[in-house]
Amino acid sequence: MTRTTGATVPVLDGIADLAPRFDLILCDVWGVLHNGERAHAAAGEALTRFRALPGERPRRVVLVSNAPRPGSLVQAQLDGFGLPRSAYDAIVTSGDLTRALIAASAGEPVHHLGPERDLPIFEGLDLRRTGAEEAAHVVCTGLLDDETETAEDYRERLAAMQARGVRMICANPDLVVERGTRLIPCAGALASLYEHLGGEVVWAGKPHRPVYQEAVATAAAIDGVEPVAPGRILAIGDAIRTDIAGAHGFGVASLLIARGIHAAELGIEGGATLGDVAHWLERQPVHPDAIVERLQW
Repeated sequence: MTRTTGATVPVLDGIADLAPRFDLILCDVWGVLHNGERAHAAAGEALTRFRALPGERPRRVVLVSNAPRPGSLVQAQLDGFGLPRSAYDAIVTSGDLTRALIAASAGEPVHHLGPERDLPIFEGLDLRRTGAEEAAHVVCTGLLDDETETAEDYRERLAAMQARGVRMICANPDLVVERGTRLIPCAGALASLYEHLGGEVVWAGKPHRPVYQEAVATAAAIDGVEPVAPGRILAIGDAIRTDIAGAHGFGVASLLIARGIHAAELGIEGGATLGDVAHWLERQPVHPDAIVERLQW
C-alpha cells in the first residue's frame, strides 16, 4: 500500500514496487541496516532481493557509511550484527575518504581527536601523530566518551585549535547515531561547533559529493561498465541532514527510513506506527522522494 503526505511525498510499506526503477542503491548503514546492536533482518532481505532482480545490467548495492573507520572494519562489524553479505556488493566509508585526505598531506603533524577504537583509520599511512599544540591538522573521529560527553565539553580546546589555524578533517559528519534506543553524539557535532568558532573543516562523508562519487565509481568497477546514470540511482538513509540532503545535492532519488534517528520527532518510538508526516516535512530543508517506516521488501 502507498499513501501520500500533505507534502505529496509517498509513504510506502516497502520497496518492492520502487526497486525495479533503479540499478544502484546507495544505502546508509546505522539506523537502516542495524541499530548499533543487531541487524534488521528485513532490511538485509530487501537488499538481497533487489540484487537478484533481472535487468539490463546487474543490480548493485553499495553501503555508504559515515563510519570513521575503513570499510573492511565496517564489514566485520556487520558480520557480527548478522547482516548477510548477500545484501550488498561493496562498502565506502567516510573513514576511507579520510585516509585519502591524510595521505595527501603525508608527513605533516596530525592530532587525533576521538576514541582509541578509531585508531585503525591511521594504519599504514605516512604521518606523524602529535598533540593538539603541534598539529597542522586534527582528524576528528568522535568524542572521547560519547556516553557522557557533549560537544560543549570540547569548546575550550576547539577554540584553542581554531586560534592556531588548525584544519579539521571530520571523519564522521553525523551529528548523532542510533545506539540501541539512544542517540549518541558523533564527530559531526564537534566539527559543527568548530566551524561555528571559525575553524576550517573538511567533511569526509555524507552529505558531500566525494563520497557519492566514490560509491558510484566503485559500483561501476565491479562489472567493468560505465557508471549508473543518476536517474537509476536510489539513496536510502534515515537522516535528513546527511542522507537525504546528500542525495538531493548529488541529483539522485532518496528514500527516508522513518524508524531511525528521526523516530522520536515522528512519534514512532516503541510500537507506535508512522502517522501523518506532512507537518514534519514542512519543517525540513529538503524532502525525500518517498518514506518507508523501515527498510523491507
